[in-house]
Amino acid sequence: MNSNIKPNLTDQVLLEKVVEAANTGIVITDNLLPDNPIIYCNPAFERLSGYSREEIIGHNCRFLQNQDRKQESRKTVREAIARGESCMVEFRNYNKSGELFYNELYLSAVKDDKGCVTNFIGIQNDITDRRKAEQALQLYYNETDRKVVERTRMLKENEEYLSSIVETIRESLLVMDKDYHILSANSHFLNTFKVSISETKGKMLYELGNGQWDIPELRKMMLEILPTNNPVLDYEVEHEFPHIGKKLMLLNAHRIELEGQFKDRILLAIEDITERKAIEQRKDDFLSIASHELKTPLTTVLGYVQMMQRLMPETVSDKFRSVVDKTGVYVDRLNQLLAELLDVSRIQTGNLELHMESFDFDKMVIDTIDGLKAATPGYNIILKGKVEAVFNGDEMHLVQVLTNLISNAIKYSPESHEVEVYVSKVSNFVKVSVKDKGMGIKEGELKKIFERFYRVGEIQKRYPGMGIGLYICDQIVKNHGGTLWAESKIGEGSVFSFTLPIKDYTGEASNG
Repeated sequence: MNSNIKPNLTDQVLLEKVVEAANTGIVITDNLLPDNPIIYCNPAFERLSGYSREEIIGHNCRFLQNQDRKQESRKTVREAIARGESCMVEFRNYNKSGELFYNELYLSAVKDDKGCVTNFIGIQNDITDRRKAEQALQLYYNETDRKVVERTRMLKENEEYLSSIVETIRESLLVMDKDYHILSANSHFLNTFKVSISETKGKMLYELGNGQWDIPELRKMMLEILPTNNPVLDYEVEHEFPHIGKKLMLLNAHRIELEGQFKDRILLAIEDITERKAIEQRKDDFLSIASHELKTPLTTVLGYVQMMQRLMPETVSDKFRSVVDKTGVYVDRLNQLLAELLDVSRIQTGNLELHMESFDFDKMVIDTIDGLKAATPGYNIILKGKVEAVFNGDEMHLVQVLTNLISNAIKYSPESHEVEVYVSKVSNFVKVSVKDKGMGIKEGELKKIFERFYRVGEIQKRYPGMGIGLYICDQIVKNHGGTLWAESKIGEGSVFSFTLPIKDYTGEASNG
C-alpha cells in the first residue's frame, strides 16, 4: 500500500472511495432475491445510464435494453448467471432519454464460503465512440468512386422524397444551421404562425416576426439544454404572440451530428397544444366540480341505506333484505369511484396531501392482504418475504396502492385463483411486487398504463372502468419519492412492482 495513504483509512473504506470515484460504471445485484435486482450502483453508472439511483435500485439490469431485447448477448449473460460464471459481452443499451449507447459489460460472480453465488458485479464501459469509429471506418471501406453518380441521383430523389414528407407533417417544422438561421420551414409553420417563406428563410430564429420568437424559454432550450442533451423532447413553452394570441407549444429539437453537408443542422418541431390543454383543463374542472357536488347527496343516500340496514325488522322478506344489501354494495362502489375522482382532481391541482407517520410496513401489508382475502375468498393471495423495518409515509395511501394492485391482479386473472405478493428490502429501499397469471399486457401499452384515463384495449372490451386506478397509484408512489413499473407478457401474466426509499425522520434516505 502507498505510504502516503493516511493510516486511519481501512482497506474497505479505501475500496469504497475508489469505487465511488471510478469513471467506470459499477453495479451489484443480489442473486438471492427474485429477478436478481440491482442493490448498488456507483455515480459513474448513474451518469452512464442517465437514471438516478432511486430509479435504478430494485430493477433488473435488462431495463437498459428498453425494447431492444433480441440481442445474442442477453443469452450469453443468462447462461453465465445460470452457471454462476463470469463473462464479457457487448450490449446495445438506451439511456433515460432513449439515446442509444454501446456498453461493454464485464460480469463477475461473487460466491460465499459454500460456493453459492450470492451476488454479481457488473463493470460497465461506454464504448459508443469506439463503435462509431469502427462503423465509420467500415463505411469508408465500402464506399467506392463508381457510386458517385448513383449516390448523387439517389440524394436528389431522397431530398425530394423527404421534402414531401416534411410538407405533409401536421406539425410546424424548422431546419436551421448551427447559428440558428432558418434554412427551411414547412407549410404548417407558415400557416400556423401567419408568416411567409420570405419572412422566414435566411432569418435568425430569434429575429422572426420582428423579434416575436425571442422567447427566454426557447433560448434556454436551444443554447443550454440542446448542446448537452441531444435530443430535447416534449419541452413546453408558453408565449403571447402579438397577432395570433397566447400559444402553448410542445417543442422537440435534434442536432444532426453526422459528417457531411447536413452536419450540425438543427431540426425544431413545434406542436401547438393550446386547444388540447384547454380541453384537458375543462375536463379536469368538470371532474372536480362533479365529484364534489355528488359527494354530499351520495353521503346522504349512504346514510339512509345504512339506517335501513340497522332498523330493518326481522320479519322483512329475504327479497327486500337482498335488495337493500345490493343497494348498499352499489352505493359503496359509487362512493369509491367518487373518492378516486377526487384524488385525480387533487393530483391535477397539486393538492394531494400526504400524512407522513411511522408505521410497521410488514403489518400494513399483512392487514391489507387479510382484508382482501376476506372480500375474495375464492382467491389465494400468497405473501412472501418481509421488510422488518419501520417506514415513514402515508399508510392509508400506500394501502390504497397495494389494494389496487392486488385487486387488479385478481380482476384481470379470471382463469387463475392465485396471486403472489413479494416484499423485500433492497439496499435502502422497500420493494413490493404483485404477480398474477392473467392475460398480460402488450409491450407497446406498458408505458401508457399509468397515464390518466388510459385503458388497455383488450381490458377495455371485457371489463368496465375509467382507467384512473393505476394513475393514482403511480402519483402516490412518486409523491413518496418512489417508482412504479410493470413487466408483462401476453398470456403469461404481469408483475407490478414499486420501490419506496426508507427515510429517517428528517426526510433523508436511511443507510440501514
